[in-house]
Amino acid sequence: MIWQLLLIALAVIALAVLYLALVPPSYAGLVPHPRPAAGYGEAVQRVEAKLAGEATGHNPLCHTQLLTHGEKTARAIAFIHGYTNCPLQFLSLGQKFHDLGYNVLILLMPHHGLQDRMTAEHQKLTAEELTAYVDEIVDIERGLGEHVTLVGLSGGAVVAAWAAQTRRDLDRAVVIAPAFAFKRIPRALTVLVTNLALLAPDVLSWWDPIHKDAGRIAHVYPRFSFHGLAQQLRLGFVTIALARRDAPATRQILVITNAHDSSVNNAATADVVADWRAHGCDVRTYEFPAELGLEHDLVDPGQPYQKVAEVYPKLIELINK
Repeated sequence: MIWQLLLIALAVIALAVLYLALVPPSYAGLVPHPRPAAGYGEAVQRVEAKLAGEATGHNPLCHTQLLTHGEKTARAIAFIHGYTNCPLQFLSLGQKFHDLGYNVLILLMPHHGLQDRMTAEHQKLTAEELTAYVDEIVDIERGLGEHVTLVGLSGGAVVAAWAAQTRRDLDRAVVIAPAFAFKRIPRALTVLVTNLALLAPDVLSWWDPIHKDAGRIAHVYPRFSFHGLAQQLRLGFVTIALARRDAPATRQILVITNAHDSSVNNAATADVVADWRAHGCDVRTYEFPAELGLEHDLVDPGQPYQKVAEVYPKLIELINK
């Protein structure tokens, strides 16, 4: 009798593990809710409302950024910063696009940019919040420019990819080093690890476990949340599933990878590109060569390893077409 109960228990555990390994987290609620701004004035008002909400408790380096020419322009571009970073990550690059005539928006991600860099607030981040966040970005952009481009990096690139899949009023999406999967996690185990991370109590971990906060730039949280990363992977799973099933809503997609990237799995990105192309989508790709030795965050000029003098001209060439 005891052996029978033990075998039943082991079978149940095995089935539970199999389920967690094969079935991604729930997609329920991850749908777009477009509410585009009626014009330039409304777009600016929406940004001002966001800035008012950032008036207290936020790092002065990390506020939402709006660079405009005082009216709706032919082209607008928005940037989505990476997880635990903030709008300052893209401000220098955004200024260059402003100089080219774009209206530029860099909206602060939920639970980011707080004065207390040791905060655990980013543990609360959900995929639902990320979809609402990017809806708001595209909605505001519609009032800033006739042709709108959305650019995301890393976790922000996953958000941009979801928007590319779901928002028909987005003209171009630029997906840079998207975190659909991580190199440290065997790809076959990504679903299992994500499910376990969401079920288990959350843990905050140092990005740099040796130096911790020493030498970290002043606008980036030095720790990440396993729940926060898992929620980004959750949004990635639904984007991957939609890309397999349907053509993306966005007319043009540019995917940029880094052959020297030690953080994200470029093969996962290649599979999404293949699915998009299988539906006849106009997808351009570019990979920064490994010999450049670029790190994952190839955009932030505040990073000590930055090589923006080489990266920015190429990004501008690729995007400004």
